Amino acid sequence: MFARIVVHHTKPVLSRFSLLSLSSPFISIRNMSRQVISTKNAPAALGPYSQAIVSNGMVFVSGQIPINPATGEIEAQDIAGQTEQVLKNLEAVLDASGSSIANVVKTTCFLDDINEWPAMNEVYAKVFHTAPPARSAFEVGKLPKSAKVEIEAIAKLNDSN
Repeated sequence: MFARIVVHHTKPVLSRFSLLSLSSPFISIRNMSRQVISTKNAPAALGPYSQAIVSNGMVFVSGQIPINPATGEIEAQDIAGQTEQVLKNLEAVLDASGSSIANVVKTTCFLDDINEWPAMNEVYAKVFHTAPPARSAFEVGKLPKSAKVEIEAIAKLNDSN
């Protein structure tokens, strides 16, 4: 036998909690600083988002697609070539942020065809060959500009920052 529990809220959920008062020994929302990162060495954002945000010693890089920043176009047609360009773009944003590929702790890869994962993975492994970051990979219906691959990343800042 199963019981159904129904909870009715008389106030919006967010009004019951103040995000500004959240804190713990590990995180303090109130004291988080935030720096917007923008570089001409990677494609400009295609919408209302930043290439990356630096906050509390970490870099949060928006998904990079295989646009060549010099031409504004996707030049490679195959997944390997597109992955190479995506990783160059990712590296450019990380460099502008005061980080590097070596400091990446997590990536998320989006592919328009998961069957191309082995070819993408071969290029990815050349860049992340030593102590690769945690990673998730997903097939998605369609990517911006009909790209075959998009990769976002989280990294720590270089130790000198």
